[in-house]
Amino acid sequence: MPTALILGAGSDMAVAIARQFASEKYDIQLAARKVDSLYPLQQDLAIRYQVKVESFAFDATDFDSHAAFYADLPVKPDITICVFGYLGEQEKAQSNWSEAARIIHTNYTGAVSILNIVAEDYAAKGAGTIVGISSVAGERGRLSNYIYGSAKAGFTAYLSGLRNRLFHKGVHVLSVQPGFVYTRMTEHLKLPPLLTAQPQDVAKDVYKAAKRKKNTLYTKWFWKYIMLIIKSVPEGIFKKLKL
Repeated sequence: MPTALILGAGSDMAVAIARQFASEKYDIQLAARKVDSLYPLQQDLAIRYQVKVESFAFDATDFDSHAAFYADLPVKPDITICVFGYLGEQEKAQSNWSEAARIIHTNYTGAVSILNIVAEDYAAKGAGTIVGISSVAGERGRLSNYIYGSAKAGFTAYLSGLRNRLFHKGVHVLSVQPGFVYTRMTEHLKLPPLLTAQPQDVAKDVYKAAKRKKNTLYTKWFWKYIMLIIKSVPEGIFKKLKL
């Protein structure tokens, strides 16, 4: 069976993605900082889908541990899905560097650190798929979340460059740009129902896009056109908006 590594497996979106790939008969490697919290999901996936499921301790911001984490995996994954992220508090991050650093390192630096390691392994083998969950928030800075958005913008650019490089090695890279998604990370926000996806919908879209070797995925699909409109607004007008 192929194996899928889920980085940041404790989030709602990651759980949905793990379930989707397990249902397609992938063995699953769950990785998160609080590894004990993964055991109920590990048992459920193994029993429900009759696949091999293992859990591993992984801290996105402990960069020095990443090489050992990947080297110690008993089986190297066929697909690696980077799901971890941290929305944080914009107003707090504006004056508190610890909060700003946490947002930046979780959403960008940590992702680059671990995916560089995965990319080297896949390039050497000439096979593999990397999926990065970025965000439409990275497509244009807005006053309400520009520190988070800037980290996601960096991650999106990183994935684009990684895709360009690894294409020549037979490795595929998929960039995922979700819009609003109902998760614990967004439960304090008032999200428009028609524009907001459920985690299981995102998971299905990710699986299909990875199988089809798509380069980018907007989920829900119409976010591609929403962002096209937002990016088209002249800066002189955009800066006056409160978004």
